[in-house]
Amino acid sequence: MDHITPEQLSTLRRQDPAPLVIDVRREAVYVVAPDRIAGAMRRDPEAVAAWGPALPRDTPVVVYCVHGHQVSQNAAAALRAQGLQARFLEGGLEAWRATGGAIEARSGEPR
Repeated sequence: MDHITPEQLSTLRRQDPAPLVIDVRREAVYVVAPDRIAGAMRRDPEAVAAWGPALPRDTPVVVYCVHGHQVSQNAAAALRAQGLQARFLEGGLEAWRATGGAIEARSGEPR
Protein backbone atom coordinates (compact mmCIF):
# COMPACT_ATOMS: atom_id res chain seq x y z
CA MET A 1 0.00 0.00 0.00
CA ASP A 2 1.48 3.31 -1.01
CA HIS A 3 -1.00 5.68 0.63
CA ILE A 4 -2.60 6.28 4.01
CA THR A 5 -5.85 8.06 4.84
CA PRO A 6 -5.99 10.93 7.32
CA GLU A 7 -8.00 8.73 9.68
CA GLN A 8 -5.39 5.95 9.52
CA LEU A 9 -2.58 8.44 10.12
CA SER A 10 -4.41 9.89 13.11
CA THR A 11 -4.68 6.41 14.63
CA LEU A 12 -1.03 5.55 13.91
CA ARG A 13 0.19 8.79 15.49
CA ARG A 14 -1.16 7.56 18.84
CA GLN A 15 0.89 4.36 18.66
CA ASP A 16 4.49 3.72 19.55
CA PRO A 17 6.47 4.15 17.46
CA ALA A 18 4.51 6.84 15.68
CA PRO A 19 5.30 7.38 12.02
CA LEU A 20 7.63 10.15 10.99
CA VAL A 21 5.52 12.79 9.21
CA ILE A 22 7.29 14.87 6.58
CA ASP A 23 5.96 17.96 4.83
CA VAL A 24 7.14 17.83 1.21
CA ARG A 25 5.18 20.78 -0.14
CA ARG A 26 7.15 22.65 -2.77
CA GLU A 27 9.18 25.56 -1.38
CA ALA A 28 7.04 28.27 -3.01
CA VAL A 29 3.92 26.84 -1.37
CA TYR A 30 5.53 26.10 1.98
CA VAL A 31 7.01 29.55 2.58
CA VAL A 32 3.63 31.28 2.32
CA ALA A 33 1.70 28.63 4.28
CA PRO A 34 0.65 29.60 7.80
CA ASP A 35 0.62 26.07 9.19
CA ARG A 36 1.56 22.41 8.90
CA ILE A 37 0.58 19.08 10.40
CA ALA A 38 1.53 19.18 14.07
CA GLY A 39 4.95 17.66 14.65
CA ALA A 40 5.83 17.37 10.97
CA MET A 41 9.32 18.05 9.73
CA ARG A 42 9.92 19.88 6.45
CA ARG A 43 12.04 18.45 3.65
CA ASP A 44 12.57 19.57 0.06
CA PRO A 45 10.78 17.16 -2.29
CA GLU A 46 13.40 17.79 -4.98
CA ALA A 47 16.19 16.54 -2.70
CA VAL A 48 14.80 13.18 -1.51
CA ALA A 49 17.97 11.44 -2.66
CA ALA A 50 19.98 13.61 -0.26
CA TRP A 51 17.84 13.46 2.89
CA GLY A 52 16.18 10.06 2.53
CA PRO A 53 19.22 8.01 3.56
CA ALA A 54 19.39 9.84 6.92
CA LEU A 55 15.89 8.74 7.96
CA PRO A 56 15.53 5.86 10.43
CA ARG A 57 14.96 2.57 8.64
CA ASP A 58 12.77 1.09 11.37
CA THR A 59 10.21 3.90 11.52
CA PRO A 60 7.32 4.24 9.06
CA VAL A 61 7.32 7.50 7.10
CA VAL A 62 4.31 9.47 5.86
CA VAL A 63 4.88 12.35 3.46
CA TYR A 64 2.31 14.95 2.52
CA CYS A 65 1.85 17.85 0.17
CA VAL A 66 -1.16 20.11 -0.39
CA HIS A 67 -3.53 17.64 -2.07
CA GLY A 68 -1.73 14.27 -1.95
CA HIS A 69 -0.93 14.17 -5.63
CA GLN A 70 2.30 14.17 -7.57
CA VAL A 71 4.67 15.82 -5.09
CA SER A 72 4.00 13.52 -2.14
CA GLN A 73 3.43 10.45 -4.30
CA ASN A 74 6.83 10.91 -5.97
CA ALA A 75 8.56 11.55 -2.64
CA ALA A 76 7.03 8.41 -1.11
CA ALA A 77 8.04 6.32 -4.14
CA ALA A 78 11.60 7.64 -3.95
CA LEU A 79 11.80 6.81 -0.24
CA ARG A 80 10.44 3.30 -0.83
CA ALA A 81 13.12 2.85 -3.51
CA GLN A 82 15.64 3.66 -0.77
CA GLY A 83 14.23 0.87 1.38
CA LEU A 84 12.02 2.92 3.67
CA GLN A 85 8.46 2.14 4.75
CA ALA A 86 7.03 5.27 3.12
CA ARG A 87 3.50 6.24 2.17
CA PHE A 88 1.83 9.46 1.08
CA LEU A 89 -1.13 11.07 2.81
CA GLU A 90 -4.20 10.61 0.65
CA GLY A 91 -5.75 14.03 0.05
CA GLY A 92 -2.72 15.77 1.56
CA LEU A 93 -2.86 18.61 4.04
CA GLU A 94 -6.30 19.65 2.80
CA ALA A 95 -7.81 16.26 3.69
CA TRP A 96 -5.98 16.28 7.04
CA ARG A 97 -7.54 19.65 7.89
CA ALA A 98 -10.99 18.51 6.69
CA THR A 99 -10.94 15.54 9.08
CA GLY A 100 -9.89 17.68 12.05
CA GLY A 101 -6.26 16.53 12.18
CA ALA A 102 -3.88 18.40 14.47
CA ILE A 103 -2.35 21.50 12.87
CA GLU A 104 0.33 23.84 14.23
CA ALA A 105 1.26 27.35 13.22
CA ARG A 106 4.55 27.90 11.46
CA SER A 107 5.14 31.21 13.26
CA GLY A 108 8.68 31.75 14.41
CA GLU A 109 10.15 29.57 11.67
CA PRO A 110 12.64 31.14 9.32
CA ARG A 111 11.06 31.84 5.96
